[in-house]
Amino acid sequence: MSPAADVREWRLVAQTDLWTGDVDGRGERLIATGLLGSIRWWFEVVVRGLGGGACDPTTGGGRCPDSGRKPTEPGHHCVACELFGCTGWARKFRFEVRDTDGKVLSQKITKDKYFLLRFTPLRHIRPEEWALLDLTLRLISGYGAMGGKTVLKPSDDAGRANPPHHRDYGLVEIKRRPAIEPVPHTQLAPYVRDDRWRRPPEGEFAWASLSNFWCVNGRYLARESANQSTFNRVLGRKESKSLARQLEAADAALNAWLAGRQQESKKVFSFKDPPRTFGFVDPGRISFAQMRQRLEQVWGTLGPAEFMTGQAILEELVRQGGGT
Repeated sequence: MSPAADVREWRLVAQTDLWTGDVDGRGERLIATGLLGSIRWWFEVVVRGLGGGACDPTTGGGRCPDSGRKPTEPGHHCVACELFGCTGWARKFRFEVRDTDGKVLSQKITKDKYFLLRFTPLRHIRPEEWALLDLTLRLISGYGAMGGKTVLKPSDDAGRANPPHHRDYGLVEIKRRPAIEPVPHTQLAPYVRDDRWRRPPEGEFAWASLSNFWCVNGRYLARESANQSTFNRVLGRKESKSLARQLEAADAALNAWLAGRQQESKKVFSFKDPPRTFGFVDPGRISFAQMRQRLEQVWGTLGPAEFMTGQAILEELVRQGGGT
């Protein structure tokens, strides 16, 4: 059987509009590579959470390949580049976004639209790779978001819910998965940690790991008025709109890291409909307990099953196993 005969499709529905950008930055057309880039980013989060290493292809310092090695030589690239490709090593699959009739989509995916993510193998894809890809898509569906833009800040302020910078983007739900050979955690972790893969320096993106991830489904942070914002309160910002860019003197460096800035990702994301809030901690800056405390200052006590850490999420995703 040829690799192309082993096509895998995931059927999803958009719970919000998806944003992939275009040459004009308007996002009215679907750019499939925008979705694929987001999937790869989450794949890297999973790999790091399992104890493996993954390069950041958007930066020059740690990007694969490792110079001086042949493309087929062990250590030439990381485990993420093995599947998604890098310079001198082609991606193992063809990626397409199609509608439910099988036609390639070119227009923006809007809320409530069903669509297919199709992966057609161009070379052999190992069971571990399929399992990691499926786990990644289920992580996005249940706990994360997809696309080049998610949301800047939800708003409960009357008249401010519809501007683009207050709208939700990127939430999806998997409706049907392909048959995936179950691969236990005891096999996935050794696979991503194998010595054959390059382990690039993680540097400033080491926080982007499932081991640092948390999620609260069913709750959101928002701008409530010109002078009140639960989002700003959690980030450590002044709540007044006129002072929104001024950080509290205490923990200023931590608050700046959580909030992010231009060309640097923020570490807390929140969505209003459906409600979901997720983010990352960094053991050197902020712990899960400290992050939870910040959230409980605006929401009140969180139940034991509400604040989920990456380890608990990973165990749940692995337990769910193969496809249906």
